[in-house]
Amino acid sequence: MYMLPAGLFLSTGSVAAGKRIGIIGLDTSQATMILSHINHITGPGYDVVQPALTDEFDGFKVVAAYPYGSRNIASSVKQIPFYIEKMKENNIAIASSIEELLQQTDMVMLMTFDGHPRTQQALQVMRAGKPLFINKPFAASLKEVARIIEYAKKSKVPVFSSSPTRYLMGAQAARKGEIGEVTGADCYSAAPLEPTHPDFFWYGIHGIEILFTILGKDCRTVQRTGNAGTDLVTGIWDNGVIGSYRGIRKGFATHSGTAFGTKAIIPAGAFNEVGHRPLVAEMLKFFQSGVSPVSLEETLAIHVFMEAADESKRNGGKPVQTDAVLQKALDQL
Repeated sequence: MYMLPAGLFLSTGSVAAGKRIGIIGLDTSQATMILSHINHITGPGYDVVQPALTDEFDGFKVVAAYPYGSRNIASSVKQIPFYIEKMKENNIAIASSIEELLQQTDMVMLMTFDGHPRTQQALQVMRAGKPLFINKPFAASLKEVARIIEYAKKSKVPVFSSSPTRYLMGAQAARKGEIGEVTGADCYSAAPLEPTHPDFFWYGIHGIEILFTILGKDCRTVQRTGNAGTDLVTGIWDNGVIGSYRGIRKGFATHSGTAFGTKAIIPAGAFNEVGHRPLVAEMLKFFQSGVSPVSLEETLAIHVFMEAADESKRNGGKPVQTDAVLQKALDQL
């Protein structure tokens, strides 16, 4: 395992106070994908950076990173040395602790791919009063998601979380009413499993986020069926609208879906049409304003849906009420 030298911290340079961004977690490629847009980096291993972000975001820079990140999941741990080097190549300071990172930054992106350390990491950032973007997965269980959200509300520290799939063009068009009243949605994504996380919390979140972007937060009933290669989860929203999520583990997989409306039926869109850029723009707006474009209630509802899907699976595919699932998690806090 890569060992981070104690006290290794480089200068964050001349970036203006108020615009210094820190990263927690270098065990995912999304760290460099998002970095490329903020720090204007091009080349292999980075996201496409054209067109440039608008002038309103001038001055924002990622200046420091704390690498961990997972210490237990092999697929994550092995990536950390590579992304440490990527940070160093771009003059990003490497902190030996989160405390050291917080001393040098004004806001934080929590990118740790392993959901288990996230609760304590998020709480540490919020106790310091720093605005916080939380990448997906938000945490490794519904109980921990609820714990983070409860603390965010009590402390009134701004928190924003989203998958980049929220900003697929068709999903956004449906969200904005461009297909009339939304009458349903069928969405899908890759859904590989990781034994240390509840099924969809590891990766299926990306397709489920598309579903909630289109239909909103008020899902009431969830039912799941599946086999080794596929899961199919059906939800009924409070207005009677039906939405589905297909988690793909066999065959070709991508993130998208279909939105049904009274005026049109449209594809949710292709991720390669938007990449991480719209998410980065919304993140920087959030850092400027302190107002999240996605409510904590909707973020919580997404994770309730995922836990309800697991509960349905445990009960042989029977329908599950989301209110009961949420209350069970809250009772455990």
